[in-house]
Amino acid sequence: MSQVGHQQRILIVEDDATLLRGLSDNFAVAGFDVQTATDGQAGIAHVLADPPDLLVLDIMMPRMNGYDLCRRVRQAMLDMPILMLTAKGQEEDIVRGLELGADDYMTKPFGMRELLARVKTLLRRQGNEMAERMVIGDLLFDRTSHTLTRDGQEIPLTSKEYALLEYFCSRPNRALTRGDIISHVWGRSIIVSGRSVDRCVATLRSKIEPTPSQPQFIHTIRDVGYRFGLPE
Repeated sequence: MSQVGHQQRILIVEDDATLLRGLSDNFAVAGFDVQTATDGQAGIAHVLADPPDLLVLDIMMPRMNGYDLCRRVRQAMLDMPILMLTAKGQEEDIVRGLELGADDYMTKPFGMRELLARVKTLLRRQGNEMAERMVIGDLLFDRTSHTLTRDGQEIPLTSKEYALLEYFCSRPNRALTRGDIISHVWGRSIIVSGRSVDRCVATLRSKIEPTPSQPQFIHTIRDVGYRFGLPE
């Protein structure tokens, strides 16, 4: 989506003037082209007229909330990363936003350095098609041969473990709800509980994590789901 030499543009939709100014200043200092909107309707107008490289939006806003804005963006078939800003402890709000198409979230109050790091990671992954072969620590995940190997030795995966790992690899550094995982790995027509996801994650961890109890790759997001990431 973004090209070499192109100054990446971020649209921030936030009705708190103080927070909006702080975000705008920090992103500008970090080298981004920053646009702002103070309500959801102005935000969606910006997005549709000139889609940004990344969208940062608050959930609770006048004239159109963050949920509806997120839904409208995805209905328009726009695939830029969306990072939501949420109040602390609103797990149901986080899950709802992610299931509407947001890619990640930050709970207020948040550290600006962490926010910038999260944004840069989302932008770096955006537009990169999933590689046919992917290195995960000391493992090689090869989609062409449908195998996971360590030092040339294949590590057997069940069909669900393979599908789960493939989905994680296709959505790196995104917050993924259990509902997202169920629909992509099991399918919407099958009734599966969140516990089935947790069990499958546990068995996959036992095969790919050096220390499953202290995972390096598959991180649990409490009350939400999981995030798959490779150490930088």
